[in-house]
Amino acid sequence: MKKFSLLLLLQLFVVVAWSQKTITGKVVDENGEGLSNVEVLFSGKTERTIQNGQFTINVAEESGKLTFKLAFYNEEEISFNFDGNNSISLGNILLVEMVKNLKEIIITSKGVIDVEESRKTPIAVSTLDLKEIQAKAGNSDLPELLKSTPSVQNIRGGGYGDGAMYLRGFDQTNTAFLINGQPINGMEDGKMYWSNWSGVLDIANAIQVQRGLGSSKLAISSVGGTTNILIKTVDLKAGGFASTMIGNDNFVKATAFASTGMSKKGWAFSAMMSHWQGDGYVNNTQGQGQTYYFSVGYKPKENHIFNFLITGAPQWHNAAGSHKLIDYLSNGFRYNGNNTKYQGSLYPGGRNFYHKPIANLTWDWTISKKAALSTVLYGSIGRGGFASTILNSAKDSILYTRGSYNNHNWGGLVTNYNYQINKNMNINVGADARFYNGIHFRAVTDFFYADSVKSTNALNGTYYVNENYGSYDPWLAVLTPNNDGKQHLGYDYEENINYAGIFGQFEYVKSKVSAFFQGALSSQSHIKTDMWNYSTIQKSDKVANLGYNIKAGGSYQFNEKNKVFLNAGLYSRQPFHDELFNNMRTSNDLRNPEVVNQDISSIELGYQYTGKKLRVNINVYNTLWGNRTLSSDNGKTDPTLFRAYQMQNVNQNHSGAEIDFIYKASNRLTFKGFYSIGNWVYKGNATRRIYNDAGDDLTDLEGGSDTLYLDGVKVGGAAQTTAGFSFNMNIDKNWSVDGNLNYFNKLYSNVGASENTIILPNYTTFDLGISYKLKLAKKESFLVRLNVVNLFDKQFIESSTTSIAATNDDKTWNGVNTANNVRFGYGRTWNLTLRYNF
Repeated sequence: MKKFSLLLLLQLFVVVAWSQKTITGKVVDENGEGLSNVEVLFSGKTERTIQNGQFTINVAEESGKLTFKLAFYNEEEISFNFDGNNSISLGNILLVEMVKNLKEIIITSKGVIDVEESRKTPIAVSTLDLKEIQAKAGNSDLPELLKSTPSVQNIRGGGYGDGAMYLRGFDQTNTAFLINGQPINGMEDGKMYWSNWSGVLDIANAIQVQRGLGSSKLAISSVGGTTNILIKTVDLKAGGFASTMIGNDNFVKATAFASTGMSKKGWAFSAMMSHWQGDGYVNNTQGQGQTYYFSVGYKPKENHIFNFLITGAPQWHNAAGSHKLIDYLSNGFRYNGNNTKYQGSLYPGGRNFYHKPIANLTWDWTISKKAALSTVLYGSIGRGGFASTILNSAKDSILYTRGSYNNHNWGGLVTNYNYQINKNMNINVGADARFYNGIHFRAVTDFFYADSVKSTNALNGTYYVNENYGSYDPWLAVLTPNNDGKQHLGYDYEENINYAGIFGQFEYVKSKVSAFFQGALSSQSHIKTDMWNYSTIQKSDKVANLGYNIKAGGSYQFNEKNKVFLNAGLYSRQPFHDELFNNMRTSNDLRNPEVVNQDISSIELGYQYTGKKLRVNINVYNTLWGNRTLSSDNGKTDPTLFRAYQMQNVNQNHSGAEIDFIYKASNRLTFKGFYSIGNWVYKGNATRRIYNDAGDDLTDLEGGSDTLYLDGVKVGGAAQTTAGFSFNMNIDKNWSVDGNLNYFNKLYSNVGASENTIILPNYTTFDLGISYKLKLAKKESFLVRLNVVNLFDKQFIESSTTSIAATNDDKTWNGVNTANNVRFGYGRTWNLTLRYNF
């Protein structure tokens, strides 16, 4: 009986063994490296966990599907069919890192960096990952990279770094820009100068655009949204890269980056240096600059991480303003009229030069399993300005160049405490404090046919300026701050802005439901000190304003694929410093009584579908913006022609809808697309003042009206209808190609001196990219990347500062009166990068 049982068991074993079939393969990442800890599922059950990529799996079925899952990667489902064979190979199974999970990118300051995952309730968001940034950044600024996200309009500007970005129709003074949670918008006016951040794309690991209310907990009342630039500071991987780039109009750039990774003693170091220069797409817009970055991290224990970072981008570039459309038609679409003849050659009419080193120290403390504290202490100094040529009376020779210096000293601290009350409830509380000292004056940057300049002010009397300070060198601008008031001319004043805010957020998550409540309270004070208009140094009275924001929202998840959410918010936002004083340059005590806190209310509704291959987001929104102060100018670099316009009591209503999707057709082919439509209009009428280059009020002299009739006028600057479609195809393990189509329609002129806007022609552009990546060794690779932007050389108007309507008697171009002052977008541009990764 025992022999019979053993024989039967042996026969059963042979039958089972004969019926087993074998599947082999390797799970790899986008670099071809084998992945570990990959979970393999068959019929919904875990078969095994793979290490080092290689796998061998035995199954009894003739056909079926295997699912490969790994944290922070998109799961992959692979079908198999033995077709009568006992073994098959699936080859390489590619797992692609998810665009989400941004908190893993940032090792330090997790608590103060508000990315999408910082709470469960969804927001309207778009994210660019490291691979896309490295491939498409080229020699462009950040706004150009973001043009393929819903409701974003990019203006490339005239010279290097002069680009701008609109989000849901709001310019970048009303969009919060952060680097690892550190605010970087100008404290005085909210402006962004991308020339100061030319190297940020070299060190960014991800960029997240949060449209509308977003997830920021800071006491930042951004209207359009929040753009967070994420930099991986304490890098867990040792290595680096060296690259060189060439591009249109003699552009060249060289970059080197290296990281030690985390040592056994908990230290990590990384550094980067780059140099760039070029002639510029627009005529006579040459530029040159450097970028430096250094980071040191220390992890003494598992629950503490420290990091110190310093970075800067000293640069200079020639400027190009807007001009009459007829001048472009006569001189070509690269025309730049802001130039003067000097010794037989063109000399720039205006040049920007600046250096803004920033540093921050971060500390992340994991107090317990439930509690954590994150803090960042930061500071920056800014030195430089804008130099314009001063001509003789005949305007045929340059006497000297005059720099309008805008220096500053800036520091701040952001801290956030997070506590997990229980599995359903979480709370965040924190503080945001900043101080800012702005220093503004005019001085000679360079002498030409003059050897001194006569200057008179009440404090120092009449004197002759006979020194220049560093010409256009941004490095020397930092080393020679030019604090001698007797070498100043035109104006000389300082401002001190202090800001303190507290914020908190409570979130509840249970099963399919999530909800949050968020609030912030802030105080902002302003003092102006004048060293020009008075016989003694005079300080203005302190102007202080309280502000707040309240946000709340919730979501419901029907199943693992479908989710809806609703968010709403109210803001009382303090005015900018430059809005509070009628005349910033010639008096220190004239506060404009019409400038009060801005009232903002916003509501948005969204739907998310998340499938294995398709992700879809739909958002609708409505934002009311009241008591706004709106500033603009006519773009003239000639001080005698320059006019600035300040409008108070401006009210706007921005509503719209957005849809975007990502479809992964296969391991090798991915499609993305979006369509956004807006209706952005002014509500009610406003008041207006007119100023010259010196800040003198010319409203009455130039016949300006106290009332600006704006009710129903379309908001200009950004296209109210945008659409885009892109693809990325991995041809094989070495070659890939991608394309990007963008469509812009219902683009209106900016409101300036007029009470109306005109519609500008719609346009479509197409960008093409080709990559070749060669694997050299385990950690080494060689990459060649070609980008061609606006491949078909489309000519289009990207903005207009005037609104002159066309009549039958006027000369027009595509329906636009050629008397309008416009700026053309860039035609075809290109860049080629060679990069060695190690």
